[in-house]
Amino acid sequence: MNRPTLSVVIPTHNGRHLLPACLESLRRHRPEGLHLEVIVVDDASLDGSAEWLHAHAPDVRLIRLERNAGFCVAANAGIAAARGSIIQLLNNDAEVCEGWTEAGLAPFQDSSVGSVAPLVLIRSRPELVDSAGDCYAFFGWPSKRGHRQSADRWRLEPAGEVFGASASSAFYRAEALRKVGPFDPSYGSYYEDVDLAFRLRWAGYRCVFEPECRILHDVSATYDHGSPSLHRRMAKNAEALFWSNLPAGWLVAALIPHLGFLVVQFAWKVVKGRGRPFLLGKRDAIIELPRLLKLRAHRKQLARSAVAPLSFRLGLVPVGAAVDHIAQPIQAGAYVNP
Repeated sequence: MNRPTLSVVIPTHNGRHLLPACLESLRRHRPEGLHLEVIVVDDASLDGSAEWLHAHAPDVRLIRLERNAGFCVAANAGIAAARGSIIQLLNNDAEVCEGWTEAGLAPFQDSSVGSVAPLVLIRSRPELVDSAGDCYAFFGWPSKRGHRQSADRWRLEPAGEVFGASASSAFYRAEALRKVGPFDPSYGSYYEDVDLAFRLRWAGYRCVFEPECRILHDVSATYDHGSPSLHRRMAKNAEALFWSNLPAGWLVAALIPHLGFLVVQFAWKVVKGRGRPFLLGKRDAIIELPRLLKLRAHRKQLARSAVAPLSFRLGLVPVGAAVDHIAQPIQAGAYVNP
């Protein structure tokens, strides 16, 4: 059997109501002649998702997990099963638009490109951007480029290199994922795609933003953003990113700005009544610090066999994005987990 050009991996948990629109968009906009496989990973859903797929989408490859293991594990199961040379991770609450494959696949003609970030629009308000790729400030601040800005502006933005791609709809070179490893399950959800973007950077791969590849996304409609456990996990994951991934020179330069950033974040969390989960998440990160520092050895190993000179594209984040991030950080998508 010929290897597919593109494998689309859709993790889902209790998302049967979201799957019809997602899968229909793939069928409607699939180009003639494209060898495409669609893989849905059912993460122990209790809403009949698997039965619905058997009845209504027999052409979809279904992987069923017996135990609800979370977004990272489900995504990794799909990545491991994918046969395409390019893998797109697509949220169950997303829809692809016309021309998405042609634009999303074109940058991979350059062998140094490891991932592609589409222009992701808010499905309920498509005149607004959800993400035009991810960026990372050197003092420990992941954020979405263009979040809630005018889509008309970003449609005119030229294609170009960005720090990373949002896992809601990112394209990845399968060979690059085999080299750096898939998502780190310890993240559970939130910032796992930023961690992967860092590892791809350590291996010398670039990420390209492609505005002609457009995706509609519901922006985490089914996450409970008031959940203390979610805010605790986000606080821990942010530290995991910072301590395990920054190059040594950046890490030293960022220590004092990072501390100042944490003070500002904590003050904001206290105002919002989320100070306790924030502190508990930071405590969790301190407990894990020895493990996080050991991960740096893996990053150095990737650098020794990098496909191109390393470029991390770290910097500052505009004030507007800063305020937006504190109030509403990077989100992975509509993936319901306990």
